[in-house]
Amino acid sequence: MDEMKAAVLEEFGKPLSLHKIPAPVLGTGEVLVDVVAAPVLPYAAEVFRGERNYLLTLPVVPGAGAIGRVRATGPDATRLAPGDWVLCDPAIRSRDDALTPDITLQGLSGRGDGGLFLQRHYGHGAYAEQLLLPTENAVPLGPFEPAEAARWAALTVCMVPYGGLLAAGLRAGETVLVSGATGHFGSAGVAVALAMGAACVVAPGRDEAALADLESRFGPRVRTVHLADDDSLRRAAPGPIDVVLDLLPPSAGPA
Repeated sequence: MDEMKAAVLEEFGKPLSLHKIPAPVLGTGEVLVDVVAAPVLPYAAEVFRGERNYLLTLPVVPGAGAIGRVRATGPDATRLAPGDWVLCDPAIRSRDDALTPDITLQGLSGRGDGGLFLQRHYGHGAYAEQLLLPTENAVPLGPFEPAEAARWAALTVCMVPYGGLLAAGLRAGETVLVSGATGHFGSAGVAVALAMGAACVVAPGRDEAALADLESRFGPRVRTVHLADDDSLRRAAPGPIDVVLDLLPPSAGPA
């Protein structure tokens, strides 16, 4: 049996350990990817310690999302080929209910019993030499230099606010307020909202250095506000706020 190296979470609260485990076996409707770069979430330690109570079947190879090169494809893939660079989307969806599929975030968390069921096959994440994905989760990126793989891994962060803004129906020319704009996903939300055509992004936060960095990167379309009351946020906007994207962490209280 082929083996690969992987970082394994055996118990919540224990450090990851490096092991050789069986390599994934390719099936129809799947792609096998050689992992080149994988992001580390800023709250990963909270997950590994069990503090977030995520539904995660142990032992598991953690790691949500990756950049890699296709090793092999199933017989129903007609365009992907070995060696292609791909983004590995960690959101695995069941295929027998297109409207309300069960979902698991590969290597991170499941949602309900259906998500746990998906983990039986797609549970292992990206902190390994190889990653098994449904074919639709391997998104082709085109050619680039291998040294750039880690930078491309930032796309997995941008996917989170993109999903929220897409669901909110953001249209070009509208004003967006990103709650938690100085955080990991929040700052990505500022960039994604601008890329989707927002005329103005109001960016509140406590970290003055991070706010200044957003201003210097994106210019006058971003209006930063040191965290204050709602009136200061409204005054920062050029007109009505069309979309609010809340990307605060669970540690933030309701107030």
